[in-house]
Amino acid sequence: MPELPEVETVRRGLAPVVEGAVVNRLELRRSDLRFPFPADFQKAVEGRRIVSMGRRAKYLLMDVEGNHVVIMHLGMSGSFRTEQATKEGAPGLFHHQRSRLERHDHVVLHLTCDDGSQARVIYNDPRRFGFMLLSTRTELDDHPMFKGLGVEPVGNALNAEKLAEKLTGKKAPLKAALLDQRVIAGLGNIYVCEALWRAGLSPKRQCHTLVKKTGAPTMRLLRLVDDIRDVILEAIEAGGSSLRDHAQTDGTLGYFQHSFAAYDQEGETCCKDSCCGRIKRIVQSGRSTFYCSRCQR
Repeated sequence: MPELPEVETVRRGLAPVVEGAVVNRLELRRSDLRFPFPADFQKAVEGRRIVSMGRRAKYLLMDVEGNHVVIMHLGMSGSFRTEQATKEGAPGLFHHQRSRLERHDHVVLHLTCDDGSQARVIYNDPRRFGFMLLSTRTELDDHPMFKGLGVEPVGNALNAEKLAEKLTGKKAPLKAALLDQRVIAGLGNIYVCEALWRAGLSPKRQCHTLVKKTGAPTMRLLRLVDDIRDVILEAIEAGGSSLRDHAQTDGTLGYFQHSFAAYDQEGETCCKDSCCGRIKRIVQSGRSTFYCSRCQR
């Protein structure tokens, strides 16, 4: 399932095409994905201008005139691609995605872009585990998908003091806490493994050991916050990690997976200077965890 950097990469690919465009037609080629499409989906979107393309955690948010927001999740295999034509109607560049069959094209947005050109945005999902829902902008924070979500792992919202509050008194393994979406929204298995490796922290470490008795964060927690932010930003700039089905909106593949130091590196020598340990794999809460038992404490 795509993690936050992959979703942000998709958002950045869609934004230049859809922002400011008018939805001439919303074509639904089936009645549902993971969930049924909203009954008033087409009525809420057709004929309206797309104000912005945003993201919250691992969800894409398409703001539409009239106070509506389309909530989109890619699920296990969902992806978008764009087809554009010039203002005169000649076909523009079309980028093929890997292993995409037209029979899995379930949703098509037919757009008139703000420069007068025509475009199509196509959602393809072989497993149909993604979904599209509707909300209003004023009610979005209370929507079941967003209520209780923690801070974003990028920007100034995430800081060591806030994270210390979440970890105080907890004996749960550190990795489990970081994957809890109520603590940090959008942080997933891959990038937790990478951030913990950078910070030199064991995924099995108890959370409370990173918080002082006064409730203040330790130096190790301060470093972890910086490493979380850095690894997410680096992955976004690299276009995400092309694992299984993920591809960008132009069909190209992200390449952050070539920078993995811990994730999926079982048996490899730890690449930290002065460390000669090897990356191990353990299972925590049914998920694979990769770490160096020598330098991560």
